[in-house]
Amino acid sequence: MRNKLKLLMVIFLLLGYAISSQLLWAQEEKKKEEKKKEAYEFTMVKELPHTSVKNQARTGTCWCFATISFLESELLRMGKEELNLSEMYIVRHTYPKKAERYIRLHGEANFSPGGACHDVIDMMREYGLVPEEVYPGLNYGEKKHNHGEMNNILYGLVKAVSRNPGGRVTPRWEEAFEAVLDVYLGEIPKTFKYQGKEYTPKSFLQYLELNPDDYIEITSYTHHPFYKQFYLELPDNWTFNDQYYNVPIEDMEKIIDYSLENGYTVVYGGDVSNKYFSSKKGYGIVPLKDWEDLTQEERKKEITEPVEEKVPTQELRQKWFDNYTATDDHAMHIVGIAKDQKGHRFYYTKNSWGTDRKYGGYMYLSKPYILLNATGFMVNKNAIPNDIREKLGL
Repeated sequence: MRNKLKLLMVIFLLLGYAISSQLLWAQEEKKKEEKKKEAYEFTMVKELPHTSVKNQARTGTCWCFATISFLESELLRMGKEELNLSEMYIVRHTYPKKAERYIRLHGEANFSPGGACHDVIDMMREYGLVPEEVYPGLNYGEKKHNHGEMNNILYGLVKAVSRNPGGRVTPRWEEAFEAVLDVYLGEIPKTFKYQGKEYTPKSFLQYLELNPDDYIEITSYTHHPFYKQFYLELPDNWTFNDQYYNVPIEDMEKIIDYSLENGYTVVYGGDVSNKYFSSKKGYGIVPLKDWEDLTQEERKKEITEPVEEKVPTQELRQKWFDNYTATDDHAMHIVGIAKDQKGHRFYYTKNSWGTDRKYGGYMYLSKPYILLNATGFMVNKNAIPNDIREKLGL
């Protein structure tokens, strides 16, 4: 009996030692993980005034969130109070126009929640702006935006009308379309109160003193002449009236940097679908070697320090646009300049996917990433260098 007790005591001691050793090992591993350096360590060079990160949630309205954020920064730059403007007020006004175009083209057009920066400026010019509290666009019992059901209904409606089963299109479809929008997003306010004063959406725009004519879009492609305007061939660019100014890539780079260095933020529209854009890691880069050219072993390797990136050229930029490497996936708001530990320039970029991500919802995009993947930018025309403005006739 005594021997059995001794044996049990030895077993318990060994178990205790094993458990404590395992715990110590786990703690050491945790400390190592905590001490493990990030592949990229960013230092802010210049951060411009901007509002907080928002969440577009389950919608395809990044174009609106990015541009509204840009306008909110414009107000701060102008010395105005910090404002949270309604994205859904703008979205609500774009849908009927998209639907009208879709019907007029007999269903031979893109009808989607996507859009471009100029859609915000166009709607602002025609319908004004309102604060978020006046029109949150959440009329369907959700705390976050979710347009899946609404989009399916709207698309089903215009598709059915365009098929023209009765032989003629009646004017009543527009009423049905508007009713769906009112049910899901809410009726458009005619007047509202802000800081004790009554406004219409258009008089509120006058109060804000934002001038729609100040905002233009730039791009850089060789299939159109430089220093001219042209219609940029993108699926979500559903209007034909809005055109982009075309400049050489070196001028596009100058415009972006000059704007940021002089206190003007910029809207980025472009690709986020490649392998080296990661909201989890919080950065976007373009390494020298393409993902498709890597071996299986190379693909498994983690990036542990800043890598050498491609040199942005006009030829490569055009190639990526032509072969769909750089598509119009997403829009974000560039609000600053940063550098990594090797001194490479990155752009501090505000996303619209909420704050529960790396860097609280912000991204660091390298200069090569920006110059090669952007399909276009929105800038304040007053932030463009004078020599380039003269060439563009601004």
